[in-house]
Amino acid sequence: MATNTADDAGVYRISADLALVQTVDVFTPVVDEPYWFGAIAAANALSDVYAMGGVPRTALNIAGFPRSKLPLEILGEILRGGGEKCAEAGVAVIGGHTLDDPEPKFGLSVTGFVHPDRVVTNAAARPGDRLVLTKPLGLGVITTGIKQERTTRSTIDEAIRVMAALNRAAGQAMADVGASAATDITGFGLLGHLHEMTRASGVRARILLSAVPILEEAWGLARAGIVPGGTQRNRAALAGAVIWEGIDEDGQILLCDAQTSGGLLIAVPGDRLARLVQALRAGGALASEVVGEITGEGAGEITVVM
Repeated sequence: MATNTADDAGVYRISADLALVQTVDVFTPVVDEPYWFGAIAAANALSDVYAMGGVPRTALNIAGFPRSKLPLEILGEILRGGGEKCAEAGVAVIGGHTLDDPEPKFGLSVTGFVHPDRVVTNAAARPGDRLVLTKPLGLGVITTGIKQERTTRSTIDEAIRVMAALNRAAGQAMADVGASAATDITGFGLLGHLHEMTRASGVRARILLSAVPILEEAWGLARAGIVPGGTQRNRAALAGAVIWEGIDEDGQILLCDAQTSGGLLIAVPGDRLARLVQALRAGGALASEVVGEITGEGAGEITVVM
């Protein structure tokens, strides 16, 4: 089954009631602890399947490691973190591949299942849908702050908790309720991924900054200019698509901040909103905030207000 979406996972129908959801994601360390790097990378890769309404079942490890520079025990901890996160998700790691690489890298190729009639893409948002976000923003500036040793230990721990959290509960909730569309928030930031949704769906949207959950220390880091290059590129790329109404530079940066293993952004009809929020809270999602709405038909435009 083929679609003209920008979803991160591909869907392949194998029968009338079964389709495969497949994805791959690999990146360099975002935290210093090898175990948590592995766990975060696994949660990030699994998220692509959850975002399409699927259930991940198997995974293959993909690792690059400088064996002549770092002890193999570090690689073992990375793999242990990824393996235990997959076990938490009910996913079997059935193999993988490792290569000698000057810089550590880790990720997963993931296969999941979904009913072909229940695939959730980013191309079916409708006017009147409300937009719900399931994790706080700010992870890009915080992980950059970690690299520059500008973050507190408590913020590092909170960022690890957020990035390592599975989007399983959010994916299950939106599947049960019947979401119109969804995407997971990763490298293009909240507004970049929302723009993909609005453009693919032929709609426009409004975001309320004051309703968006953002990790507290991220504001100070943004004000200090501790911002990843990807975040700056995201903001520049959206220059013609976003209307900022009274939003200062820090707010713009955080709404465009490149996330690692962020939450799901779910478009849901208004009459299903309460059920979705209740299901997210019952399932233990880290956030269930209504951050905006689909305001009408359009060419992907987004307006951001306070």
